[in-house]
Amino acid sequence: MLDREEYIEQAYLFRSFGERITAGIAAQEALAAIGEEVLATSKLPLAIGYLVGELKLVGTFSTALARLPHYFTAFQTFVIATAEEEGGRFDIRTALAILEREAAYRSEGASPQGLFFYRFECLSRNRLDYAHGLAAVADDDIFNTDWKDWIRMVARQVGLIDLADLVFVRSPEYWRLEKRDALLAGREGGEPDRPILFGAKEGRIARANRGKDPLFFFAALQRQLGYPSIPRVKTAAPSAESPALLARRLERLEMRMKLLEEEARGGIDLSRFDPKNFPARGDG
Repeated sequence: MLDREEYIEQAYLFRSFGERITAGIAAQEALAAIGEEVLATSKLPLAIGYLVGELKLVGTFSTALARLPHYFTAFQTFVIATAEEEGGRFDIRTALAILEREAAYRSEGASPQGLFFYRFECLSRNRLDYAHGLAAVADDDIFNTDWKDWIRMVARQVGLIDLADLVFVRSPEYWRLEKRDALLAGREGGEPDRPILFGAKEGRIARANRGKDPLFFFAALQRQLGYPSIPRVKTAAPSAESPALLARRLERLEMRMKLLEEEARGGIDLSRFDPKNFPARGDG
């Protein structure tokens, strides 16, 4: 876990880096400039210096993150490494926006619950590898042993059991209903036999979203509990050409076709292009 100022500067790094490479600035040049801008009292300038050196040597960003596990998390490394895969559909701009939003959330005081839901939604919406992604999620100091064990269990059962069900049974709401049903049946209600990882509100929201699309579950958590939503990077729309410009292009193509036809028939009459043969202004 880093100090608040480190997460603030990390958010600035990922946001500025994404903006500059989108503008066409070389990655090494962009990182070097950002290294001079970030807070000198933080550890980020040293980390950026190593990132620049690794880019020059290897040409990748993720390998440098992996060599600094005391500063960058395994999830940050996983996201960037996935974006750098050749032929992948996951864009580096999206990866940087995800890491910027996460760093900003951690600077405000992230909870294990909010960070888990944010990262899981990032994996789900961008169709990233659940096995490796959730392993990277669990490898974070914000999660204690109970959390790490549960996340690894989720990695094994994702796709077989709804996430809402997995969250519901780890909340006080599940055991409240169990105790109520036991009393109605004339028997004693049991105590929780597994660690409770979520609050009653998360449990009620999970119960209401059982059997539904997980994205509805994430949206409800964000509305009700203020958990961060993942960023949506807009793709640059191609510039639409005006009808007049298209008409001029067609005219030029037609002219080229006529010249090619004349050349094929025996030559081009260049006298047509002599300015002396053009009618003077005012002539009919």
